[in-house]
Amino acid sequence: MNNWLNVADDHDFSEHNLPFGVFRSGGESHIGVAIGDHIIDLNIYASDGNLSETSFDASTLGEGTLNAFMDCGRPAHKELRIKLQSDLGNENSSLASGRDKYLVDRIGAEMVMPIEIGDYTDFYSSIEHATNVGKMFRPDNPLLPNWKHIPVGYHGRASSIVMSGTPIRRPKGQLMPPDADAPVFGPSKRMDFELEMAFVTCKGNALGDTISTADAEDHIFGMMVFNDWSARDIQKWEYVPLGPFLGKNFGSTISPWIVTMDALDPFRVTGPKQDPKPLEYLHCEKDHSFDIKLQVSLQPKDSESTIICRSNYKYMYWNLAQQLAHHTVNGCNVRTGDVMASGTISGPQKGSFGSMLEISWSGKEPITLKDGSTRTFIEDNDTIHMNAWCQKDGKRVGFGTCSGEILPSN
Repeated sequence: MNNWLNVADDHDFSEHNLPFGVFRSGGESHIGVAIGDHIIDLNIYASDGNLSETSFDASTLGEGTLNAFMDCGRPAHKELRIKLQSDLGNENSSLASGRDKYLVDRIGAEMVMPIEIGDYTDFYSSIEHATNVGKMFRPDNPLLPNWKHIPVGYHGRASSIVMSGTPIRRPKGQLMPPDADAPVFGPSKRMDFELEMAFVTCKGNALGDTISTADAEDHIFGMMVFNDWSARDIQKWEYVPLGPFLGKNFGSTISPWIVTMDALDPFRVTGPKQDPKPLEYLHCEKDHSFDIKLQVSLQPKDSESTIICRSNYKYMYWNLAQQLAHHTVNGCNVRTGDVMASGTISGPQKGSFGSMLEISWSGKEPITLKDGSTRTFIEDNDTIHMNAWCQKDGKRVGFGTCSGEILPSN
């Protein structure tokens, strides 16, 4: 421990992390950085002139969302991170002397949406997930011909992305029962989660310009845990010919803290081998995969949680640099605050599958929970908890919990 707060290196929110979020204080939204069981209130810290010598506009930290600060660019994000780490290591710093003013209890804080989301794109970049789903419907040809050539994705609904802890209402829509001649209308019977990570963009590109894989991380502020809720029966009926719509846009849940790319850098790893070799614009000179451990638990109402998935972000076939490069290769302009989700993250074994669709193999293989009940899909009043963290050489970087309860349909 090198800080006067005595936060251990293996704490989720150690000084090696310093993730950004927004919390409610006095009826207003304040930008903060998590350190141990505290939050550094950057609104107050910056307004007192403690960042007057930095090269970026510190007044951006007085906003109610992170967008203005994110738009300052990666050098500014790195500069603030280094400044806070220095202050945490110096008992004579203004942060230390003003701790009663600048530090807030993290455990009891009300976290709110940290960014104003402009657009949201969801990818489909886990080869294990794509193969599993393909086997269920196309056993002889699980992967479609384009899958190993492009990071497949679709544009989702930004307005229904919600903060961890926000309940999600079971959606209604058209369903096609087995052996039926016509669809029926009603609540989804196959509610599912999708274990994903998402990145948030900064310093976008102009319409008509592109972002290369080499420059991609200069346009990424950080990452968070993402649950892309899915109504599988609605999705199955509607997805031909244009893909996901009502089976997806009723809700997605994010974790409250955004972990910066600088915090993730020590956990960089080589991703899966890509064969065939991607086209030149998707070629990467360095690794853009990260060893992020992932866990999903299902908790029935008034009962304990059961871990139903352990996976890892490093399984992703298409990395975030390739996703962003492909997204903009046609001149599409991304903007600060856009969210891009990875798609379901599944590993090679059943215990690492990142959705109930795969875990129960489309409802054919129920799982048993700690309380003795069984599940093939998510039932009303079940809560899904997702956690993500990196750990190496005694140092830990955590993302916090991404949780959501499924409420009965109206």
